Amino acid sequence: MKVRVDQGRCQGHTLCAMVAPQVFELDDVDGHASPVDENVPAGREAEVREAARSCPERAISVGKDAP
Repeated sequence: MKVRVDQGRCQGHTLCAMVAPQVFELDDVDGHASPVDENVPAGREAEVREAARSCPERAISVGKDAP
């Protein structure tokens, strides 16, 4: 599974990092999220899906080939 954060949509709410802190890192300046690695670690898939659902901006894409 792959994960991607659309930087144009991310508003820095940080919910994804609260749900999946091992998968998302936050920018020190504006709080915008990005994945630590686009490949989701084994066993973290449910967390990443929950993080995507929790994003108010719908900036997180997950799937076999996340765009």
